[in-house]
Amino acid sequence: MPDSNPQRQWQSLSPREVTALLDSSDAGLTTAEASRRLSTYGPNALPTPRLPGFPRLFLRQFASPLIYVLLAAMAVSLGVGKLADATFIGLILLLNALIGALQEYHAHRSAQALRKLMVNRVQVVRDGETIEIPGEELVPGDLVLLGSGDRVPADLYLLEAKGLEVDESVLTGESLPVGKDSDLLCAPDAPLAERFNQCFAGSLVASGRGRGVVTGTGLATEVGKLSLSLESAEEAKPPLFQRIERFSKKLTIALLVSVALLAAIELARDTPPLLIFMTAVALAVSAIPEGLPMALTVVLSIGTRRMVRRHVIVRKLVAVESLGSCTVIAADKTGTLTENRLTASEVALLDDRNYHIGTNHPSDEVIERLCRVAALCNEAEVHKTDDGQWQGSGDAVDQALLAMACKCGIERGHLLARYPLCSQIHYEPALGYAATLHNDGERGLSCVKGALEKLLPMCSSMATAAGDVPLDNSRALDAMKSLAERGARVLALAEGKLPASDRVFPEQLHNLCLLGLVGMVDPLRPEAAQAVSDCRTAGIHVCMLTGDHPHTALSIARELKLADREDGAVTGMELARAEAQGSRAVDQLTSGTRVYARVSPDQKLTIVQSLQRQGEFVAVTGDGVNDAPALHSAHVGVAMGERGTEVAKESADLLLTDDNFASVVAGVEEGRIAYRNIRKVVFFLISTGAAEIVLFVLSTAFAMPLPLTPVQLLWLNLVTNSVQSVGLALEPGEGDEMQRPPRPPRESLFDPLMLRRVITSGLVMGGVAFSCFYWLLQQGWQVEQARNSVLLLMVLFENVQVFNSRSEVRSIFHQPFFSNPVLLLGTLAAQGLHILSMYSPLMQGVLGVSPVSLAHWTGLLSLAMLQLLAMELLLRISNWRESNTAAG
Repeated sequence: MPDSNPQRQWQSLSPREVTALLDSSDAGLTTAEASRRLSTYGPNALPTPRLPGFPRLFLRQFASPLIYVLLAAMAVSLGVGKLADATFIGLILLLNALIGALQEYHAHRSAQALRKLMVNRVQVVRDGETIEIPGEELVPGDLVLLGSGDRVPADLYLLEAKGLEVDESVLTGESLPVGKDSDLLCAPDAPLAERFNQCFAGSLVASGRGRGVVTGTGLATEVGKLSLSLESAEEAKPPLFQRIERFSKKLTIALLVSVALLAAIELARDTPPLLIFMTAVALAVSAIPEGLPMALTVVLSIGTRRMVRRHVIVRKLVAVESLGSCTVIAADKTGTLTENRLTASEVALLDDRNYHIGTNHPSDEVIERLCRVAALCNEAEVHKTDDGQWQGSGDAVDQALLAMACKCGIERGHLLARYPLCSQIHYEPALGYAATLHNDGERGLSCVKGALEKLLPMCSSMATAAGDVPLDNSRALDAMKSLAERGARVLALAEGKLPASDRVFPEQLHNLCLLGLVGMVDPLRPEAAQAVSDCRTAGIHVCMLTGDHPHTALSIARELKLADREDGAVTGMELARAEAQGSRAVDQLTSGTRVYARVSPDQKLTIVQSLQRQGEFVAVTGDGVNDAPALHSAHVGVAMGERGTEVAKESADLLLTDDNFASVVAGVEEGRIAYRNIRKVVFFLISTGAAEIVLFVLSTAFAMPLPLTPVQLLWLNLVTNSVQSVGLALEPGEGDEMQRPPRPPRESLFDPLMLRRVITSGLVMGGVAFSCFYWLLQQGWQVEQARNSVLLLMVLFENVQVFNSRSEVRSIFHQPFFSNPVLLLGTLAAQGLHILSMYSPLMQGVLGVSPVSLAHWTGLLSLAMLQLLAMELLLRISNWRESNTAAG
């Protein structure tokens, strides 16, 4: 059997050593041997991920600290025989779990990955004959034939390569096709991007042809190793979960302290233990916001639907808020910030003239000659689509040159009719150029393209506006350096006259005229620069990660305003040296870096983990297999939905349906709106709960009966204010979400602002409700009648408070009243439900309520409006203090 050790450095071995170790030959494997190896190594495929079933998703909704507290409250209610209380809590928990599970189940199904990196059919040599087999049947030692446009089916060691160029961007991030050479031996520690005698599964053959022996299949490929690394990568806890966890701990501690204090007071008064216990349960029901889990789920579900309208698919519900929490976006360059499409962007002529290629072509004789060579010395086909994009087939460089010629008004078909093709020299990496010979009447026209250093010895003159002049090598080299510093791949073009012939030979290529240089780049997405600027305005740092050369990376970064002329790029080698020194050295290197070049897939993961150690909330964008580990480990992973590989999509929390980096910014805005709405809901629920606690504490302190029964408390917490919570969840943005900095990573939901508002609200509503209860009892009202009035007053308080909750920094009178019709309808529905219960014989018995007079209604409503005045006064005081602080 072959030696297919996945750790073996195949790139450093000779072809003879490789074929010997794999027990292969020029005749390929026999069918019987291939069958034996297939049973040993398994199919050439990555394992299909198992999607979580609905029951598992349903049970996962209960894995929350807040849910644990509610389950405990339900158990206590059952223990003391309060079936109504327990039933209410149980129903709301089931409803919350059902909504969350349905949302995640639908997202998983809509974003289900269908791994397409392994091709269906592949040409192999078996039993000395070339046959076509399913890609899954490849085994180590198979001989595979590659041609232009093929997807590499497994990891291969090249035995033959003719003009072979491979697009490996999904693995390495390198935007340009890589030339392969079967005669090279690479260093044992050569990175993937520099293993020129190997091809890797999932990459695409851009041009040429080759023959290679399979060294690894399935999980033994580089793609497979990345897939395995996803299983071991630790997934970061979402920011919202962290905040809710801290909030729940604080709430539980406050509740325990309050209950213990009240129990001690009642024991000192010789109150019966059972009554103390019932009071404690009622207080727990008051303090715990039973409607919060469902409200959070509703907010996130609404955010999910809003994101879909902005081209973002949410695979995990909590990722809605996570994106809004991010402080750093680590963006893959190729295919994310750029179009992953080679484009001829600039022409440098040898008389110091430069032209940017666009829709309006310059009228220049030298440009026309250069475009003629670009179109004739070409093997690609391109056409312009209805939306103005260039599409075609063949070598990426040839497509870019042909598109440039078309933009300048030169059609290849017309040229070939005028200059018929006689012969050509195909491009090969070792040769460094390509040439064609065309019939030009009595003489031949030679057209040559290639690296400048290859063409300079062939040329004796150069084209200028004043005509052809003797070649100035230094001027040509300066022009090339200038283009390269701007991140362009540089190609030289030349032409000459040869005797009429049917063949062209390399030794004939001399005394040519150098026409100029073409700079080719992977262009920025049109919206990328504005999106990065929007992130900067929003206080979010953007880092660019790429496998490209540092010059190319810095050029793109400067276009994006991510870097200036003084900034540099951290390379993979520098990062590797820092890793050898420990995590502290890595953190020092990444703390101020915005551009990373020549980084490997595992180093992208290292960068993300380093940023997380520094307290950043990290979002990662990417489209390639090489981005998958980082996508998986980030607080939120964002994959490109159109061009992204399936492995990347499976690893991400969010998918961009338009592959538009600007959609990430839109997602950040929606995430921030969602978090604001969560805070609005939390404030509304906690403030009304705090009012109930104040009401109970004062009643206990004055040795009065319970002002509300546990069932009445549940009616308040689970029915009336839950309806209003849904309305708050639908609040539109306030318009300044992207002008504010990100929330500090350690910021609590219960920050000082919310604490002041909750304390003020609780004291006002609870104090006024207690005063009403006390006064009614002093007037001789029965306890049940007084409770009926207090319950109605608390419902009215909620109706006022929900409008106070719409903004933390704006007056209720400065908000568009009709901008959220659902909130208006929800408030009316909450009040209507209570009115119906007051007139319903069934609910009168369950809740202990009854109708009241119009005068009584008016008096209670007047008391409820005191809450509006209190919150407006607090807002004015807060704004006055902030303005004085800013002025000081």
